Amino acid sequence: MDYAVGYSLLSSSYPVLGGVTDDILPVLLSTFFYITLIYPFTLFLKVLAADGDPHFIIELPDQDDALCFNINDKPGTIFNLVTDPLTGFVVNGQTIGDKKMISGSTTHTYFGHFGIIHEEFGIRVMVTTREITVLVFPSFSSMDLQVTKDRSLTVSLRNSVKFVIILHKVWKEHPYHQDYLGFYTLDSHLLSQRVHGVIGQFFHGVNFEVSNLVEGQDPDKPDAIMFVKGHTLKVTRGWQRDFRKNVKNGENVSCWFIHNNGTGLIDGVLTDYIVSDIFSTV
Repeated sequence: MDYAVGYSLLSSSYPVLGGVTDDILPVLLSTFFYITLIYPFTLFLKVLAADGDPHFIIELPDQDDALCFNINDKPGTIFNLVTDPLTGFVVNGQTIGDKKMISGSTTHTYFGHFGIIHEEFGIRVMVTTREITVLVFPSFSSMDLQVTKDRSLTVSLRNSVKFVIILHKVWKEHPYHQDYLGFYTLDSHLLSQRVHGVIGQFFHGVNFEVSNLVEGQDPDKPDAIMFVKGHTLKVTRGWQRDFRKNVKNGENVSCWFIHNNGTGLIDGVLTDYIVSDIFSTV
């Protein structure tokens, strides 16, 4: 039998399983579902992130450097972020836009929904800015969820991967912006060499060289030439925000910015990663 579990990121109450009475609920929770409220936690060093407009950060501690790029597409587009065909682990993210557009302004998009699938464990999790919905199968003991109210959801899948989804709250009366989500991997070393997706392709690192630094339009952001994956790209030194430790303000991560939706850095083109459903397994 499957169970649908709902939990609000905006509430400190425990989850409720639809159609289950109070006397049997503790048994089901101990058997199928483990969820706790926690205080801020210590995170791993190697991080791949999708957060912001939406922007991607690839931290490469072995090279003491980082790469970053943005993607631009219309709100509602669903991107495959991670796919591991050997384990059946998949993460898809759907973008949202601002509440309304200012005439003549650039369209800003953010991640508002994430779909997480692990086919081997029979798990599906939907995360939005308001709630977490889990479709539970008998192997649910393979997953651990930890929720920090109004802040984050940390997911650990046994012998597989660990990641955190951060909730960015915006003043509810703001005329344009709305709440959005960020995705950060914390431990991915057990994923297979075949893992792919917008950020999954970088889980096992990427080799690149940078040369010919010149002054850019902004004196604090020099331009350079990058050699990566057989391509020669013009890149710009800049920074992106990492919100793991400071959800409100973030921390600057210095990185080489790859222009044009990461063209030349990601395999293929951005449209190759668009999928039709939040639970698509590609």
